[in-house]
Amino acid sequence: MPAIAPVPHPKERRIIFENLTKPDYTPDLACYLSYRGYECLRTALKMKPQEILESVKKANLRGRGGAAFPTGLKWSFIKPDDDKPHYLVVNGDESEPGTFKDRYILHQDPHQLIEGMTIAAYALGVHLAYIYIRCEFPHAARVMTQALGEARQKNFSGKNILNSQFDLEIHVHQGAGAYICGEETSLLESLEGKRPYPRIKPPYFPAVLGLYMQPTVVNNVETLCHVKHIIRLGAEEYARMGTSGDGGTRTLCVSGDINRPGAYEFPCGAVTLRELIHDVCGGLKNGRTLKAVIPGGSSAKVLRAGEVYKIKGPSGEREVPMLEVTLDAASLTAAGSMIGSGGIIVMDDSRNMLWALNNLNRFYAHESCGQCTPCREGSLWMAKVTSRMLSGVRYPEDPHVLRSIADNIAGRTICAFGEACAWPTQSFVGKFPEEFSPSST
Repeated sequence: MPAIAPVPHPKERRIIFENLTKPDYTPDLACYLSYRGYECLRTALKMKPQEILESVKKANLRGRGGAAFPTGLKWSFIKPDDDKPHYLVVNGDESEPGTFKDRYILHQDPHQLIEGMTIAAYALGVHLAYIYIRCEFPHAARVMTQALGEARQKNFSGKNILNSQFDLEIHVHQGAGAYICGEETSLLESLEGKRPYPRIKPPYFPAVLGLYMQPTVVNNVETLCHVKHIIRLGAEEYARMGTSGDGGTRTLCVSGDINRPGAYEFPCGAVTLRELIHDVCGGLKNGRTLKAVIPGGSSAKVLRAGEVYKIKGPSGEREVPMLEVTLDAASLTAAGSMIGSGGIIVMDDSRNMLWALNNLNRFYAHESCGQCTPCREGSLWMAKVTSRMLSGVRYPEDPHVLRSIADNIAGRTICAFGEACAWPTQSFVGKFPEEFSPSST
């Protein structure tokens, strides 16, 4: 996993990663307290739950796990006076290829997550919460378990937290390593001890019928850490850091053919792809030229170098070259892709796009849960086709077949895994047709 640079780039504003590169920082409670840890929790417990909810809404915090859904709006679906048990579940599965930001938090700053989720639980009337961590992160599970023990000993978790009359028990739960558990309803099924098949929405919206069929909020690790900083900075200042409708900072995981891969943190929309690749990450390796970028984890549609997009701004619609697209949810959606989990994969002109797509197709074929026929059969079919093509056996109809399979998966499955496995094929074949034709062998 690439390291976080000890000295931030001038455009970076680190709030989630603020402590992680301090030379004396360790994940234990004593160190966290020395850096004013849990002061935001003390402040929040003196507020009314509705005040916290309104602050999260005004801050324009969007989910950092992939869908970029407004966090305050998601929380508002929970009815505080419905006399039902409410649950909070932290999605620490982080299984999207190209994404590695949450591991830094789980490994190195666990109390930041505990503080953020405790504030969220108080706002939502939650008294039982779970941190769901994929089994490939055994060290993260150990660190979080130890941190929870420290928090209970000092009354930052458990009964009557800080004499506030608020109780919260938090448990760590390790999954079995399925990519599909990154989808919230699959995660809930797994947490209940079942096969992780996604639930149909509606009616199984987690805020209505979630864990144990009770109202549940599922948030990503980074998302809940931001809650602490909304309390610390105030909703208005937090919102000003980002763009309209997308407040605060966002951590970006940059990998691929660049000189300085790693995790970075910028105000939402503060940098363009050009600035990130050339100024922050030191340009492409060996002086090569840019070929493509996957901007939001492997399931995001690929962007081809040289493309131009029509993007609406404050002064109206304008044409924006690919490298000048700002890294925020709205701009990347307008460019035909998504910010997703912030996993930015850079590819130079040495990359074989058929090889790259086959690599992704094999991953998604392996990870399909098999519940929906289009996804179960289609993901494997696409992997077989691209594997055959890569071996040198190609037919003129292959690009059409691949597009047809992908088109018949997307939008026809219970969960978004259908789109996750279809979008790479749709975009790779559509944007690099010359590499999928028989003449390119």
